[in-house]
Amino acid sequence: MSHHRVVPFRGPAPVTSVQGTLALDLVPRHDPPPRRPARATTSGSADVIPIDLRLRREVEAWARRYTQAAVEIVGGDRPVAQLVRWSSREVHDDLARRALLVARAGGHRPGQGRVQPVRPSVVGVHTCFLDRTTVEVSAHVRYGARSRAVAARFVHRQDRWLCTALEFA
Repeated sequence: MSHHRVVPFRGPAPVTSVQGTLALDLVPRHDPPPRRPARATTSGSADVIPIDLRLRREVEAWARRYTQAAVEIVGGDRPVAQLVRWSSREVHDDLARRALLVARAGGHRPGQGRVQPVRPSVVGVHTCFLDRTTVEVSAHVRYGARSRAVAARFVHRQDRWLCTALEFA
């Protein structure tokens, strides 16, 4: 019995400017991008809906405090129970898990406070309102000379903001 290898014939493929699933416009632009009208919000916002400046400032200040507490929990300076009222179960469980992992690696107990040469500090917060009750937040956190990013989603429920998603990068 002879074994023959069958090789399918492929005809020539046309040359296009789209490769795979990523469409690239290879024609250079000669004109500047169109100008967008100025909005009455802070710089760097990318809101889906217009939000008044007072509400934005209140939510940014609250998100800054929440994020500061969250990074202190993960670092072992605060007990995770301090954010239980403002965190969904998933976020609370993730904060507890992260605090435990950091504590194990550092040889201390989570939430007991410890002597650290550098403490985390929230440097900046940016918000994006998806609607009046949902906001996504990105925060810049400094640890001495190092930086980290924290992203969160907050939903307004029962007269308070609740963190429903929290990611560290």
